[in-house]
Amino acid sequence: MVQLLKVHGSQNQFFILDQTELKTKLNQEELVALTKQITDPAKGLLDGADGVLVIDHSDHDGTLGSMQVINTDGSIASMCGNGLRTVSRYLSDKYHQNSFKVETMDSDLAVHRETSLAPGVPTFSVEISPVTFNKESLPFDNLDGDTLIDREVPAFTKGLKFTAIAVPNPHLISFVSEEVMNSDVLGKLGKELNQPNPYFTDGVNVSFAQILDHNQLFVRTYERGVGFTNACGTGMSATSLAFCLNHPEVSDFEETISVYNPGGMVKTRVHDDDGSYHIDLIGNATFTHKVEIPETDLHANQLQHAEITDTGEQKDYLNFVNDLKQQEA
Repeated sequence: MVQLLKVHGSQNQFFILDQTELKTKLNQEELVALTKQITDPAKGLLDGADGVLVIDHSDHDGTLGSMQVINTDGSIASMCGNGLRTVSRYLSDKYHQNSFKVETMDSDLAVHRETSLAPGVPTFSVEISPVTFNKESLPFDNLDGDTLIDREVPAFTKGLKFTAIAVPNPHLISFVSEEVMNSDVLGKLGKELNQPNPYFTDGVNVSFAQILDHNQLFVRTYERGVGFTNACGTGMSATSLAFCLNHPEVSDFEETISVYNPGGMVKTRVHDDDGSYHIDLIGNATFTHKVEIPETDLHANQLQHAEITDTGEQKDYLNFVNDLKQQEA
């Protein structure tokens, strides 16, 4: 039997699979098939998830392991901030280290254990980088320029300004009113830009943000390869950077920003090193369930023999979220 974990960061839910614990590692085709199956709300386990986080060895200096992010549709994401927090906790617990790096598709990212946001809510800070704005990195086309920063794009929707940032996942961000936030605009735009379109040929994560107060935001994201999720870590990080760039009167570089989302709240800190940026993403790393399953079943993509144990951690996280709601009331 091998163990998988059901985990979440701000209710952005995943299964963790540690390939180093298997006698025979799953090949890429098997990993994609497993992801599509196990994350399916109807056919998978535990009401599905937003993806699978695959841990493996890394030979890079200072790293404890590598992380691959597979979305529900089988596509590969270059990074996932919420997922990285949960992988960081897993590696921290496994190797008894509190500060290290994790290899991701584009870079080795620094992570460390943080003071818990609330009792029973393990918390990690992860580095979000590299940050780029050029159209080749995202990529985008037909938007009248090499960058898109705080500009209206009538082809998307009238009256809104947009900023495009790769962190390295591609993100399109707009600061909107409460009325627009609660409308169907985000869903329509997210769907359009993640189907064949002349602007973002590889699709793009679309985030709408509402400014709540100084250094306070609410962010909702339509995620590429997934759709609406409770939270998107790289989306909240990119939005925090856009906040500091586009609304300096109500935001601060190098200061903590509280970012609320449908799944709870994280904190971010945006660093400006002479125009070179990176972001700290600080939030929960909750393990909700342990899943014991025969290794042969993983290779065969069979889930019926899975044995599931509730960790009890979700209760503590929900207490944290309820306290947030009471503070907002």
